[in-house]
Amino acid sequence: MPHTHPSPPPAPEDDGVPAERARRAARIEASLTAPGAPFAVVIGEQGTPEYADGPRTLREFVETTWAYGEAPFLIAGERTYSYGEFFAAASALAVRLRERYGLRSGDRAVIAMRNHPEWQIAFWAAQLAGLVAVPLNAWWTEAEFGHALEDCEPGVLLVDGERLGRVSGWARRAGARIVLFHGGPGQVDGGGLRVERYEEFPAPDPLAAPPDVEPRPEDDATILYTSGTTGRPKGAVATHLAQAGAALNPRYHAAASALARGVIPGQGPAPVSLLTFPFFHVAAFTGFYGAMAAGGTLVLMHRWDADEALRLIRAHRVTHFAGVPTTGLQLLEAAERTGDGLESLTLFSTGGAPAPPAMVARLTARYGERVEPRNGYGLTETSGGVLAHFGDAYRAEPGGAGRPTPVTEVRVAGPSGEELPDGRAGELWVRGQSLFRGYWRDAAATEEAFGEGGWFRTGDLAVRSEGRVSIVDRLKDVVIRGGENVYCVEVEGVLHDHPDVADAAVLGVPHPVLGEEVAAVVRPRPGAVVTAGVLREHVGGRLAAFKVPARVLFTDEELPRNVTGKLLKDRLRAFAEGLAEGAGQRAGGGGEGERLTGA
Repeated sequence: MPHTHPSPPPAPEDDGVPAERARRAARIEASLTAPGAPFAVVIGEQGTPEYADGPRTLREFVETTWAYGEAPFLIAGERTYSYGEFFAAASALAVRLRERYGLRSGDRAVIAMRNHPEWQIAFWAAQLAGLVAVPLNAWWTEAEFGHALEDCEPGVLLVDGERLGRVSGWARRAGARIVLFHGGPGQVDGGGLRVERYEEFPAPDPLAAPPDVEPRPEDDATILYTSGTTGRPKGAVATHLAQAGAALNPRYHAAASALARGVIPGQGPAPVSLLTFPFFHVAAFTGFYGAMAAGGTLVLMHRWDADEALRLIRAHRVTHFAGVPTTGLQLLEAAERTGDGLESLTLFSTGGAPAPPAMVARLTARYGERVEPRNGYGLTETSGGVLAHFGDAYRAEPGGAGRPTPVTEVRVAGPSGEELPDGRAGELWVRGQSLFRGYWRDAAATEEAFGEGGWFRTGDLAVRSEGRVSIVDRLKDVVIRGGENVYCVEVEGVLHDHPDVADAAVLGVPHPVLGEEVAAVVRPRPGAVVTAGVLREHVGGRLAAFKVPARVLFTDEELPRNVTGKLLKDRLRAFAEGLAEGAGQRAGGGGEGERLTGA
């Protein structure tokens, strides 16, 4: 689908007034979504907006990438897959899954591997074969894998050598077939496992077609397990129509961004993206969908390393960086330390966790407007990003999450589900094309998640203003101190802005009178000497007194986060609550504070 606009884009204009920015954003959206425009919108059978044109299934989406031919798609070390090579490999594996393994439409195919190029081959082979792809968290333990495998009962496991030992017990008991990628010597010998090595398969025929399978838009395409930070992971099931909408969402935001900069969308070279999200996470889907739709290149990393990222950006002339805020900050620090100008970079995008507002100012101060900042908001249940914030609007409001795609409806709801006016904080509810249909084999959780009218309750507190949405906090993370609400994300943002703070987490701990009090866990920058008093004064200069942390705990260790950068506050809270009152001074700190170890 062409992503150009039939008339010249509006000239850049921004007088700094939020209302004018809102009006301009509305004009851009109208130009992109009107009848006949690239992202025209219609009301679908469920009564919610859908893209009028473009693919209706993931098979339709991936088939269009074959036209990119010899353009590079995946780069990992010395290995490069062109789009043609990728599509041939995915088609060949899809045929094998149908004809040799006897899998049929609706059967589940688990994918458990790190960010190898073969992850993409395996995922898209499942789509071409009409299977339901189930990407699992590559860092799970054997027990965590076992729970998900027992839950989804896959017909085949597409795994790498590092994961084989963690899934082999279940596979042996279930008699499931395994396709092994990057396996070591002896890994397939004995033990009763039904394993075949991918490297031993015949070379793909570049002219061979995928199986003659045509999934319907309403058929299930994926099961993506939630991060499990508040309990056992649940499998969020998305249809082909939902994932097809998710595939177009990043292209819509890219077009809106171009128009906001006075550029005609779709012109210029294809993007080269250093995508550091793990492929199994929904944030990565937004990244690789956007790249594939534009014929772009994905540069992969075996594991995150900021200095290696700088080398890859230079070597491959990377234009787009995408990662969690933690890796984004580390990249900026490495570039400043080495004097790397990131000359090829034009987009700096973060997601998966809230980005510290100071990060945008830091990026702009060093690189001006040459590198566009972008963040957004999405969930496993929304199949990826459904809000995006970019460019001048993001620079002017660094704490926001942006505007929804045209096929996403948002509501800020009060306790009874009533829609709240602009400026009032309430729970964010969403619905639209890319929303999941429910949790796999969990009717109770599905019923609890949806409100009347098909609205999904996100569990996030949000504020809306003239079409823009700001995520205030998770509902469960709000600290209620003596009847006053303290939003942890707001206090964390102020702490991150202190030059001696490398990372910070804010949480509530029990208090006998107030109910809860505000506590902060801080990791100082290497070599920095900072005290609790200094940090309290810093927060007190920006926020009301009741938001100032009553307790500040210091640690030299990395704060516990999941693979997408979300803070694991339950772990931090257990340590914080277990500390004795009146702990001694921070070693070398010159002021009050408590020492946190084992975080």
